[in-house]
Amino acid sequence: MIRMAVGGLAANKVRSALTMLGVLIGVASVILLLAVGNGSSTAVKNSITSLGTNSLTVSSSQLRGSGTTAKKLTVDDAKALASAKDAPSIKSVAPVVTTSAAALYGNISYTPGSIIGTYPAYFETANQKVAKGDYFTNDDVLNSRKVAVIGSTTASQLFADEDPVGKKITIGGTPFTVLGVLQTKGSTGFNDPDDVVIAPLPTVQNAFTGFGSVNQILVQASSADTTMAAQSDITRILMGTHAIGDATKVDFRISNQTSLLTARESTTKTFTVLLGAVAAISLLVGGIGITNIMLVTVTERTREIGIRKALGAPKAVIMGQFLTESTLLSVIGAGLGVAAGIFGSHFSIVGIKPVVIPESVLGAFGIAVAIGLFFGSYPANRAASLRPIDALRHE
Repeated sequence: MIRMAVGGLAANKVRSALTMLGVLIGVASVILLLAVGNGSSTAVKNSITSLGTNSLTVSSSQLRGSGTTAKKLTVDDAKALASAKDAPSIKSVAPVVTTSAAALYGNISYTPGSIIGTYPAYFETANQKVAKGDYFTNDDVLNSRKVAVIGSTTASQLFADEDPVGKKITIGGTPFTVLGVLQTKGSTGFNDPDDVVIAPLPTVQNAFTGFGSVNQILVQASSADTTMAAQSDITRILMGTHAIGDATKVDFRISNQTSLLTARESTTKTFTVLLGAVAAISLLVGGIGITNIMLVTVTERTREIGIRKALGAPKAVIMGQFLTESTLLSVIGAGLGVAAGIFGSHFSIVGIKPVVIPESVLGAFGIAVAIGLFFGSYPANRAASLRPIDALRHE
């Protein structure tokens, strides 16, 4: 039966190849799109966890339950957190302001993803390590020196192969001396953490943002185990500086890496499911293609079916032959689709490195074979149900 099915498919090579191509595209799409979703999730997870499990981010939020305008975070809030004697769970504090501006070096102009003004504690809290040169110091902050540490992407855009350490760049009309270049973290596919310029907070405030509020405050807990205690201390201290008596009406929010990771994983999981659903449509289209091809095949081979039934071939044999042909189409197409999907996952897509999910390979292959059986059953049953005399009369 398999030999006859192979012969039947080989008799119409182009038609069979096009049918298998439809299945191939469907299976490869499922594998590859789910791999992109999984790769995106992995990249986001790595980016978040690289900050450290004991890092917390404090940012402003709307004042709940009141028409009063929320108080913005300030450097004084950061100083209150850093100097609190009754908060041993807080290891370091770094206020952060962000802005954007074009950077110039010689005749090269480039706009980094962000300009960050902060304290030296930021580097440890955000897990930013220097690959060349050194960090700026607290003395640089106190004296508002025009110095900066740049990311690897910014360095490559402005300096190409030249060593940036000690060179001067101009940002928004203000000259900065490059003290160091950060180690490469790698893009998450949505933003580039290496495309950054980090400078002393007063310098950035004086040149760009003004001495008002800060965008956020990074806090490093003394350990991963004291993260919740640090969160409680931050809430208590900031409620004092913001003159808030009711904990339900705070005008700031605190995010730790665990909660942020959970939120991002939920988002990327939804994204992955959506991609999988879109890819599944390709498999469905491939199944419809199998039905159409097999119906055409049954019509073309009606006389052959009549002769076989007249010679005594039972209904099960006729049905089995056409089911075997449709299953072979889906098996071969699915096998090629698996190979194409795995091969395609070795390349970055929109900045994301796809990560193949083994279950998606097995699932896509199994579903493709099941689709071949399901969509091939109607043409097969139709062929097996033909009366010998009617089949022999067919032109």
